[in-house]
Amino acid sequence: MIKRKDNSKHSAFLYILTTLVQNTTLKMKKTYYIIFIALTVIILIVIGINVVLSALSGMGNPTGGRGPDYPYYITTKPTMVKNILVPKGTKLVYEEHFFKEGQQDELMNEKKLTMIAFPEESLVEWGGVPVSMIVKFFNSDMRGYTVYADFNHLTDDKITKFSTLWKSEDNQLGIDVTNIEDWSFNKENITDVESCGVNNQRYFKESKEQQLFLDNLYKALKEVK
Repeated sequence: MIKRKDNSKHSAFLYILTTLVQNTTLKMKKTYYIIFIALTVIILIVIGINVVLSALSGMGNPTGGRGPDYPYYITTKPTMVKNILVPKGTKLVYEEHFFKEGQQDELMNEKKLTMIAFPEESLVEWGGVPVSMIVKFFNSDMRGYTVYADFNHLTDDKITKFSTLWKSEDNQLGIDVTNIEDWSFNKENITDVESCGVNNQRYFKESKEQQLFLDNLYKALKEVK
C-alpha cells in the first residue's frame, strides 16, 4: 500500500512538472512571437523614416531623388579626354563605383566616363558651337552621347547652317557614333543625329517632319569645315 502511494505521488509530481514545462514553453513562444512582431514593426518604421528623409532630401532635384554620389574628378590642367582637349577646371563624372564616391584625387578609367562638364569661362567648341556639357547616352544599347550647346557664347562669325538649325529647335543634340570612346567632333565617327531636343527624335520614324529635320541637320553637320 505504501508503495502505491509513493507511485501516485511520483506520478502527480511528474504531471505538475510536465505542466509547468509546457506552460513555460508556451509563454516563451509567446514572448518570442511578441519580440519578433515588435522588431518587425521597428524595422518597418525605420524603413519608412528613411524613405521620407530620402524624399525630402531629393526635393528640388530634377531627377526626383537624391541619387548616388557619383565619383568625379576636376582637371587641374588641360587634359585629353575622349579625344577632346578639355581645359583646367573641367568636371569629369564617372559611373557609380562601389568603393569611390564624390570628388577624386586622380583620373579614373576613361571607359567609365559618363559626363564632361566644361567650366563656363572655358567652353569647348564642338562643330564650331560652344558646348557646356557632353553626356553619354543612358541607354546602354545606344552608342552615342548628347551635346549641350551654349548659344549665348556663339559669336556671329561662327554661325553656320548647322548651328542655325541646331539652335532653331533646342540646345540638346543627340549624336550616334561608331566608336563610343571618341566624343570629339569627328565626322568620320559620327553616324547620325539621333535627336534635337524632345521635338525631333529618330524614334518617331512615322513623323516625316521630324525625320526630315534630322536629315537636314545631319547633312549640315557633315558640311561643317
